[in-house]
Amino acid sequence: MSTVANEVRNVPAAVRPIVEAAIRVVREVAPSAEEVSYGMAAPRSKSMVWKLARYRVDGENVVGVGTLTAHSMLYFYRGRELDDGSGLLQGGRKEMRFIRLESPAEVERPAVKQLVRKAFRLASSA
Repeated sequence: MSTVANEVRNVPAAVRPIVEAAIRVVREVAPSAEEVSYGMAAPRSKSMVWKLARYRVDGENVVGVGTLTAHSMLYFYRGRELDDGSGLLQGGRKEMRFIRLESPAEVERPAVKQLVRKAFRLASSA
């Protein structure tokens, strides 16, 4: 069985600190959220997102952590519903939105933590 820790060990060294910071923030904001490893093999394409972990509450996926070769991301399963006064959320899919993260310091920004909090509050209100 794959664990998030095992997945992170296989992430390229250039983006591993960003992934670790993203995971740390989610755990800090939602310590009781269930952490689930995707168990996904490393992508064969540089443009494919390597999904590493998702965090859920009552079986509902809330936030995920993924990476590409040059940056990582936090993605929000109900991102379309989030009030993003920061302008950080990107994407135009039906539901999901994401935040692009290019350094561990970007993960620590108050606006990023606030969006993670909002996502878990939204899940809890459903």
